[in-house]
Amino acid sequence: MAKRYIERRNGGYYFVGSRISLESVVYAFQEGLSPESIVDDFPTLSLEQVYGGITYYLARRPQVDRYLASSGRTWEAARRNGPSLPLGLRERLEKARLQMHSAQA
Repeated sequence: MAKRYIERRNGGYYFVGSRISLESVVYAFQEGLSPESIVDDFPTLSLEQVYGGITYYLARRPQVDRYLASSGRTWEAARRNGPSLPLGLRERLEKARLQMHSAQA
């Protein structure tokens, strides 16, 4: 019997027994991260689970891509319509982002 790695839950796709969404792994995969690197980013997942999630995505690519596009539109609408960050917090985040980028250079 085939092992299930992904389940539909609360309107989304999740790794079975986990709060990690399939989209988190798919986006990392689409950015070119290897399954081993993805496991480093999501240490509660095993390498087998990551490969299972990628296989699930590739086998159902049109269906999952439609879900990802819809989810992206929902998040973008929420971002646009949500309250903006307080000015002080926004400035601190921007400063930290700039420091991080200059440290990586």
